Amino acid sequence: MVKTIYPIQTESLNSQEKELHQERVIAAFDIGTNSIHMVIVKIDPSLPAFNIIAREKDTVRLGDRDPKTGFLTLDAMERAMSTLQRGQELARSFNAEEIVAVATSAVREAPNGREFIKTVREELGLTIDLISGQEEARRIYLGVLSAMEFNEKPHAIIDIGGGSTELILGNGQEPRSLSSTKVGAVRLAQEYITTDPINNKELKFLQAYIRGSMERPVEELNAQLSPEETISLVGTSGTIECLATIHAKEKLNSNPNPLQGYSFTTKDLEDIVKLLASLDVKKRADLPGMSDRRAEIILPGAMILLETMKLLGVDEITICERALREGVIVDWMLTHGLIENRLRYQSSVRDRSVIHIAQKYQVDLDYSQRVANFALSIFDQTQGKLHQWGSWERELLWVAAILHNCGFYVSHAAHHKHSYYLIRHAELLGFTENELEIIANIARYHRKSKPKKKHENYQNLPDKNARKFVSEVSAILRLAIALDRRQIGAITAFNCYYKEEEKELHLELFPKDKNDDCALEFWNLEQKKGIFENQYGVKVIAYLSV
Repeated sequence: MVKTIYPIQTESLNSQEKELHQERVIAAFDIGTNSIHMVIVKIDPSLPAFNIIAREKDTVRLGDRDPKTGFLTLDAMERAMSTLQRGQELARSFNAEEIVAVATSAVREAPNGREFIKTVREELGLTIDLISGQEEARRIYLGVLSAMEFNEKPHAIIDIGGGSTELILGNGQEPRSLSSTKVGAVRLAQEYITTDPINNKELKFLQAYIRGSMERPVEELNAQLSPEETISLVGTSGTIECLATIHAKEKLNSNPNPLQGYSFTTKDLEDIVKLLASLDVKKRADLPGMSDRRAEIILPGAMILLETMKLLGVDEITICERALREGVIVDWMLTHGLIENRLRYQSSVRDRSVIHIAQKYQVDLDYSQRVANFALSIFDQTQGKLHQWGSWERELLWVAAILHNCGFYVSHAAHHKHSYYLIRHAELLGFTENELEIIANIARYHRKSKPKKKHENYQNLPDKNARKFVSEVSAILRLAIALDRRQIGAITAFNCYYKEEEKELHLELFPKDKNDDCALEFWNLEQKKGIFENQYGVKVIAYLSV
């Protein structure tokens, strides 16, 4: 079995981690199809855990896209900008040290979604990470785990959003199944409901459409269960919380607050769907816990839940009030080393996903891990001398080094370009869209041309800092590849000595075989070092250790 090499945190990060004994305030935005949710939390690193100190939600309907072009509309983007700006002001009032923002289905699918993200960054100084459907599901799982104990028993989690529905299976450790399906409350209301109240023909069609769409993710989830296992169902999202509020008022004449842990049955939900289908939008808006905007989309949302519960064969659902926005916080804590028990929450999800993709595209892992080790060694030995990048950038270099040759799976010719495409669309778990763009670009420039402004993929990078990073570390990756030209591990290690006055970087190489002059490695280094030398303004001088 190939041993996974995971980037070791730098000493500077470790020293920072030791200082993280004070409470920290972080804010997170979940920019969805129907609403923008914000949460502000106070993290206690000693536990580690967080308390929610403020919540905000605004129904901005980014999913109300132009029906002809699919573009986010100007009105919707302006509503979103106003909400994000108010959220920033609220975060500042709580002295939040960082705001983490993710966007999902509506922005992901809109042709001008990236332009919207760019506008937000330029006007508000807020960076939004566009995440894939599977990554959205993973972070929802993290959010639920921060609020519920699964006791190592299988639980299915359903999150019904405006544009997509996420279905997850896990027992409190690694998720067994993650899916994201393009059925959401806003999407279905816009595309398939034209009558008010809904007529029987549209109701039957919607029921069949939802069932057909959810059959495959349910089958994938069930395939991960052993015959003797049964599942409990957990529901998150505004749609399901609204249904719980209706149920509590209609059946129990109560108004539970909070809704965490509240449950209702499949039979109860059938009755609620019948009620919602019999009412027009105005009458639905009079129901408990229902806003005018929610009344427009609650019926298809309720039908998604009902059909999925029937397909899963479960009799009851339990509410969890934590979801994606809290999962974003947990993921931030993992990334910043505030959660030591990685198995419980993540279990090295990034490196495991990278190795899985490498195996999928038949990468020679022994070779790629040698290259990765060489790249990280150059990175570490030149840190603070030739560059100032840190642990986050180090990890992205590691991923690019492992996957740099995956393009061979498509073709040997121009394989570096194929590597870019495969990495960009591989849906690596644990990474944002911006991180994937950076990783794919690093791999793209491991050979041939250096990064150029005219290259579309280079322009797709989120900002100037990301372009600078790609230019610098892709040059490091070129040197690392040159040092294993024969792909036999002829060089086992090396020392880097930077002579600042002479502007020279000396590489003292240690061969595996003392009788091997490593002539091919030296020749290849001479061919490949030019871009590194130009990038860093140094001359590279290599020699064998004596």
